[in-house]
Amino acid sequence: MRQTLLSIIVWFVIVSLTILLFFVMALVSVLLFPFDRKRKFTHAQCFWWTDAVTALNPYWDVKVYGLDNIDQNKAYVAVLNHQSLADIVLMYKTKMQFKWVAKESLFKIPVLGWNMLLAKHIRLRRSKFSSIKKVYKEASVWLRNGISVAFFPEGTRNNDAAVGEFQNGAFKLAIKEKVPILPILIQGTRDAIPKGSWRFTTRISCLIKVLPSIDTSVYLPAEYNRLRDLTREQLCGN
Repeated sequence: MRQTLLSIIVWFVIVSLTILLFFVMALVSVLLFPFDRKRKFTHAQCFWWTDAVTALNPYWDVKVYGLDNIDQNKAYVAVLNHQSLADIVLMYKTKMQFKWVAKESLFKIPVLGWNMLLAKHIRLRRSKFSSIKKVYKEASVWLRNGISVAFFPEGTRNNDAAVGEFQNGAFKLAIKEKVPILPILIQGTRDAIPKGSWRFTTRISCLIKVLPSIDTSVYLPAEYNRLRDLTREQLCGN
């Protein structure tokens, strides 16, 4: 009974904070529209949101490492392993300016999807070649304007703790645009959001660790697979 009641409270807090975030982001977007075309200030509202969500969830113990590996004045292709939707919450703990490359279905989730639209994240329609081309064109524009782009190169959430095989797109893009790869390791979030139930039952230790960036200037376009494998090895080795 106690766990059920506490789970209801936790979900109420998360949903309430996300709804509040939407109204704040919408207000900031309207008020600062002429001065914030990159939606930096709109995006920055997610920073207090992630701090509040993680601090007020008694089932999450979140630790953050490696923030000194981020140059906030530099654009990166950020590469993260993927375990659950909680990965999205943790990524904002880096306080980076970035745009997600996210599957279209996330944009259709009420409130959460609206927030993603307000922040101008990049929508991917899977299995549509024209959409994939549009995604990389849009990502290139953001990188050239000094905004990082974040990828889950596994393509989908992994069902176990191991890092899955990586797709090639993020690495081709980083070499083409001559921007560093920023590997970001996430651990513990696989069980952070209950599967098959809405109840939180156990305390979870979650970790987000930013690894040193990888210079892509030494790679030729045809060497994207070498860059991909090096990035995956670094994530697997930490």
